[in-house]
Amino acid sequence: MKLVFATHNKNKAIEIQSLMPSGIEILTLDEIGCTEDIPETADTLEGNAKIKADFVYEKYGYDCFADDTGLEVEALNNEPGVLSARYAGSAKDPEENIQLLLKNLNNQSNRKAQFRTVIAMRLKDETNLFEGIVIGQITFNKSGSDGFGYDPIFQPEDSQRTFAEMSLVEKNTISHRARALEKMLSYLRENIDK
Repeated sequence: MKLVFATHNKNKAIEIQSLMPSGIEILTLDEIGCTEDIPETADTLEGNAKIKADFVYEKYGYDCFADDTGLEVEALNNEPGVLSARYAGSAKDPEENIQLLLKNLNNQSNRKAQFRTVIAMRLKDETNLFEGIVIGQITFNKSGSDGFGYDPIFQPEDSQRTFAEMSLVEKNTISHRARALEKMLSYLRENIDK
């Protein structure tokens, strides 16, 4: 069975392939000839993940899964949420996003936040959603040089370090994306080849 992961990132796909049940081959968007930028026009993470998975299935005919991730900050009414990548504007500049978030949280004692990933998997005419959440808080200053996006200011609960201070292996054992992916993998193991 071939399953498309709606990404252009070959390394991400290799990592996912290593976790897949036998008999499932992961393909990237590049490998199926999809070069267009799939629009993410929904106002929810679920909606954006579903748009991407449906786009690949309907245009290319492959079963597919896609994810969308957002940082939800309690004191900011769960912003930036679905706009996490574009929080400070359409340039999608991670540093500008971080600085705007820290500015908006200035003088806020409630720093509670969560990272949430939703994976939409389209198999034939059925779509399943898998959610992964990691709860934590926004730090007052950036710390760490690994990771990407908001990782330097997100400290998961029960940790004294931000995601950016963790190795990729450490982060992947507790991350929101890993938790959503594990739910999807469990579904595949239970439902494929039956």
